[in-house]
Amino acid sequence: MRLTFKATFMLAVLLTVWSPAYCLDPAPGVRSTLGLRTDSSWDGKQIEYPKGQAEVTGMLIEVDPGQETGWHRHSVPSFAMVIEGELEVTLQDGRQKLLKAGDLLAEVVDVTHTGRNVGSGVVKLVVFYAGAKGMTLTEKLEVK
Repeated sequence: MRLTFKATFMLAVLLTVWSPAYCLDPAPGVRSTLGLRTDSSWDGKQIEYPKGQAEVTGMLIEVDPGQETGWHRHSVPSFAMVIEGELEVTLQDGRQKLLKAGDLLAEVVDVTHTGRNVGSGVVKLVVFYAGAKGMTLTEKLEVK
């Protein structure tokens, strides 16, 4: 009984110390680095997953130098990583966020925004949308 308690206690301590960064079993030549863990988008709103049959969509989005995505909003949570370039994201209320290669973020949901390539090369970002079957991921908007 005493050995079981000690073993359970040690396991709990080890899991508490090690679990936050590992998503893979450790192996020679394999590393994992925690880049993003959040319960809110970058504007501070709580992330909520849509109801319905889950459907995850992944995309590579490329924006040429000086070009802009246009005003739009996402109805589902999405998560992005900038692979190359510099992207300036502007919310309709004027708040801005500059993203560079290697940056990760939880995108805003139901908030009108646009992204503009402010660098000299193509912006490449990978985006994963956590939606539900039949849902629109992005809605283009006319902002005056």
